[in-house]
Amino acid sequence: MMKRIPIEFEKRMKSLLIDEFDSFIESYNQPAHQGLRINTLKTQVEEFLRRSPFSLEPVPWCPTGFYYSEQDRPGKHPYHAAGVYYIQEPSAMSVVEFLQPVPGENILDLCAAPGGKSTQIAAYLQGNGFLVSNEIHPSRSKALSENIERCGIKNALVTNETPERLAARFPTFFDRILVDAPCSGEGMFRKLEEACDDWSNEKVAHCAFMQEEILDAAALMLKPGGVMVYSTCTFSPEENEKKMVQFLEKHPSFVLEQLPPHHGMVEGRSDWGEGPEELGKTLRLWPHRLRGEGHYVARLRKAEGQEHMPGKIRQPKVDKQAIKSFEEFQTSYLTSEIVQHDGFLQFGEQLYLHPLGMPSIDKLKVVRPGWHLGTVKKGRFEPSHALALGLQKEQARLTHTFHPTDMDLLRYLRGESIMIYTEQKGWTLVCVEEFPIGWGKISNGQLKNHYPKGLRWV
Repeated sequence: MMKRIPIEFEKRMKSLLIDEFDSFIESYNQPAHQGLRINTLKTQVEEFLRRSPFSLEPVPWCPTGFYYSEQDRPGKHPYHAAGVYYIQEPSAMSVVEFLQPVPGENILDLCAAPGGKSTQIAAYLQGNGFLVSNEIHPSRSKALSENIERCGIKNALVTNETPERLAARFPTFFDRILVDAPCSGEGMFRKLEEACDDWSNEKVAHCAFMQEEILDAAALMLKPGGVMVYSTCTFSPEENEKKMVQFLEKHPSFVLEQLPPHHGMVEGRSDWGEGPEELGKTLRLWPHRLRGEGHYVARLRKAEGQEHMPGKIRQPKVDKQAIKSFEEFQTSYLTSEIVQHDGFLQFGEQLYLHPLGMPSIDKLKVVRPGWHLGTVKKGRFEPSHALALGLQKEQARLTHTFHPTDMDLLRYLRGESIMIYTEQKGWTLVCVEEFPIGWGKISNGQLKNHYPKGLRWV
């Protein structure tokens, strides 16, 4: 059934696409494609496919991405709660593949909510490097933080800041920056009915203005020689090719790098951008040409030059008793020392481990300053959900394992206590197969439930 496509949008696309317009508009009669991306912080692709309960087909431009069928419901499976995969629109998976993150780098995802691309970047970093995931809208930054936690990411700083304030704090700091810019969302019309209702020519103009400011701030934060990827989920030339022309004129130290069109992707249109032929180095993803929604992607490199040298890394002092409480928990319930550097942070009763190389975060709006270890209460330590999801099963001394179809696992996810036959007692890492999913505390043959109330299944 045809979506409610705005008439003005339809007219404009007909003038742009000409011969391709009929096949483009017909794509709106087709269902949107659904995808998931395997989280390689938790498992390897081959291993997951051996156990997968879903009907999966590879997404050709993402080695960890797969289409799933309409009959599958991966969001309702315990693997999702354990962060084994991330549900993500297939075209969106292409963007980080073009960013090409490398372990050990400093990377910024400037417009990061809800977290699909940040979690994909983190999987490439494999815990080695520093990721800043920023989202300017407070409610969306909370969802971003929750997805960072669920995927077991330990080396991320989640912020709720304007790009301008971040630029003042991180001049020429990042090796790579992703600007997945807020846009008019034309590429999501097939997937999200509300995107159609919210569209207007005025919104296109407003988004194009915002994108200019965001890109200007990002340019200041990129190291000389660094890479920036710009992407949108819209078709508007004003937000895509024309935006790149405008940016390059304003920032002559940047050049576009070639993105090879493949698997149905096509080159950007220099005639739409009223600019040079090198706009053909950018890519467009069209819903009538591939199995995904609409996207635009450009990769830019900054010329070599002098870097800004960051100041001394200064973090707030941590109460020694808080560290002692955590170390006592670690000795009692973990098989190895998970803290490999002197990087504790404390905010009230909350204890964190900040990523290596993180500059001072004083006066920044911070949602998550690294790996949340837990809460210190009157000399005792209570482990966090993030600690559970960031561990490997073998790192816990006490574990209790469920099969994905076990009814007791469903009871656990609902927040119920579980009767078990064991003489063990104390903090226990609850797992679905080998994947940690939360904490319980065994006492007198009962696994008392510590699954977070806000995440419990209903």
